[in-house]
Amino acid sequence: MESQKKICQSDRNNTDASRKDEDEECCSNTACDKNEEREPSSPNQGDFSDPVYKEIAVANGTINRMTREELRAKCAELKLDTRGVKDVLRKRLKSYYKKQKLMHSAAGGNSDLYYDYICVVDFEATCEENNPPDYHHEIIEFPIVLIDTHTLEIVDTFQEYVKPEVSPQLSDFCTQLTGITQEMVDEGNTFYTVLKRAVSWLKEKELGTKYKYTFLTDGSWDMGKFLYTQCKLSRIRYPQFARKWINIRKSYGNFYKVARSQTKLICMLENLGMQYEGRPHCGLDDSHNIARIAIHMLKDGCQLRVNECLHSGEPQSVPVSASFEGAPAPQKPKSRD
Repeated sequence: MESQKKICQSDRNNTDASRKDEDEECCSNTACDKNEEREPSSPNQGDFSDPVYKEIAVANGTINRMTREELRAKCAELKLDTRGVKDVLRKRLKSYYKKQKLMHSAAGGNSDLYYDYICVVDFEATCEENNPPDYHHEIIEFPIVLIDTHTLEIVDTFQEYVKPEVSPQLSDFCTQLTGITQEMVDEGNTFYTVLKRAVSWLKEKELGTKYKYTFLTDGSWDMGKFLYTQCKLSRIRYPQFARKWINIRKSYGNFYKVARSQTKLICMLENLGMQYEGRPHCGLDDSHNIARIAIHMLKDGCQLRVNECLHSGEPQSVPVSASFEGAPAPQKPKSRD
């Protein structure tokens, strides 16, 4: 969906003024921050006086001086993944040693996972080669890829095509980009019906009741643009369970310390030593590849957590100091009428 995201960025300011409605607000200003994600507050000095942190610092220094081949050799020795660029390998080793030392120290102990499951979503939406200023993107593919954070595996998927109602005829450009044909959407259901089925699928997994979960996307557009716009067009209240999510681009950039230009889907895959699998701009295939990146990051020691939310119709950053919470249990779509 990379191209669609670039296309829709130019018309972000055209969302109508009603976005300040009470039902569109996701969280208070204390939970969302318009500025960039802040660094965690510094631990007390006493935390770093423990010998384990000195050992970690020494190990980090050694890793920083290693060449790429030395890093790969050490990863192989520890039975870690040897793929990826130098920065990725370095981060992988540092995370491994930190985890090992804290697990065997009174300073850390076993760290709990933030979520039991992560739902990866990458919508496909209607588009034109040159979208007019008042163009409304309608979701035409609704995919979910479910990650079990305990086994670090993809355990299930959901996919349905959606029949657009405002612009029922797909453009040739849209079909060529996404591979979604007119017949596929004509045979699809309305967005309300598809969202209702997605909710039922999530409920079957006992997400939000028995298990903690959250959503993960490749950027802010899926929730902050496509889902928000679609709910307004379909006269549906924005779902509570989708009000906060993990933007993997932010997580990847912060964890591996790379520039924003290196956080596009293909770049992230290549830097981790992987290739894209499937058809680009197929929502399910995109979601599958994003999930592969997320799993790789979890294996490298990244603690993925919510970093964005919807506030007054706009995606905002969630500071890392915000309290941790999973998404609420999914509920049946509610009409705005």
